Amino acid sequence: MSVLPLVFTSGWASGINAYAVVLLLGVFGATGLSDEVPASLQRTDVLVVAAVLFLCEVVADKIPYVDSVWDSVHTVVRPVAGAVVAALLAGESGSLPELAAGAIGGSTALMSHLVKAGTRMAVNSSPEPFSNIAVSTAEDLGVAGIVTFAIFHPLVAAVVAGTLLLLGVVALLFLASRIRRFLRRRSRRREERRLAGAGSHWPLE
Repeated sequence: MSVLPLVFTSGWASGINAYAVVLLLGVFGATGLSDEVPASLQRTDVLVVAAVLFLCEVVADKIPYVDSVWDSVHTVVRPVAGAVVAALLAGESGSLPELAAGAIGGSTALMSHLVKAGTRMAVNSSPEPFSNIAVSTAEDLGVAGIVTFAIFHPLVAAVVAGTLLLLGVVALLFLASRIRRFLRRRSRRREERRLAGAGSHWPLE
C-alpha cells in the first residue's frame, strides 16, 4: 500500500506538534506496532530529544502570548520536520519518491502550522487563559489520536486530516478580525516597551 496517506497525515500533524509526531512514530516503530517507521526515528537518542521537546511544547503552548512566540520560532521547524519525516517514511516503504514525499509533508505541515498559529492569535485576543489551555489540549489529543489512527488506517486518517485542515482554513477566514486585533495589541505592547526602554536611558535632572 502506498505510504502517501501516512505522509500527508504526518505532515498535517507535524504542523501542529512536530515533536509529538516524531515521538509517536518512533514509539510505534520501536514496539513493533508498525513496519512503516524508519529505524532513524526509533533510535533512543531521537526519542529522548523528541520527548523533552514535546514536554517543552506542552507547557509553552498553553501560556497566552508565549504560545504565539513559540509558533513564530517553529514557522521553519515544523515544515522542515514534516518534510524530513515524510521523506524518511517514503524511503522506508519505497512506494513514493523521497523528494515528492518531502514536498508533500513539508507543504502540508506549513499549511497546518499557519492555521494553528492564526488560530492562537485569535484565541489570544481574549484576556482569559483557559481558552489557550483548552485549544492546546484539544490539539495534543487530536495529533495523538490521528497519528495513532494513521498507523492502522492510513487512508481514513488522511481524509480526516484533510478535512480538519480545510475546516481550519475556513475558521481562519472567520477569525480574521480577531487575529488583526491580536497583532495590533502585540504591536502596541512592543511600542510601549520601546518607549519605556528609551525613557529609562534619559539623563536625570
